Amino acid sequence: MYQPTFVEVSHDISVEVKPIYLEEESHAVAHKHVFAYFITIKNLGSRTVQLLRRHWEIENASGSTHEVDGEGVIGQKPTIEPGGEHTYNSFCVLKSFRGSMKGFYTMQSDDGEQLKVRIPKFRLVSHVLN
Repeated sequence: MYQPTFVEVSHDISVEVKPIYLEEESHAVAHKHVFAYFITIKNLGSRTVQLLRRHWEIENASGSTHEVDGEGVIGQKPTIEPGGEHTYNSFCVLKSFRGSMKGFYTMQSDDGEQLKVRIPKFRLVSHVLN
């Protein structure tokens, strides 16, 4: 099955997201739809950056949204050298068959500048709708 990839570049940082539906973890009758997403953050610039915080806006099929803020990603505040990358995966649970996520990372460059690095909006679609 084709899995789309979503990419956005801001402040010389590329954020690539590959979402997938976890059918074996989901239960349609209970309105529990589990989606994993795999993220690759690439430093395309000349400065070292550290990821400090994340902000997510999660929308379900009905249009209702909720926001999630927190430090780092999966318990880490990775430092990414020029030309380097950091990968991780996480998940989200929706009550609907589809939705979307978008957000940003707050990063700090080695010269102290705070950067708001955009995470592309990506669709979450269950196999039921494919």
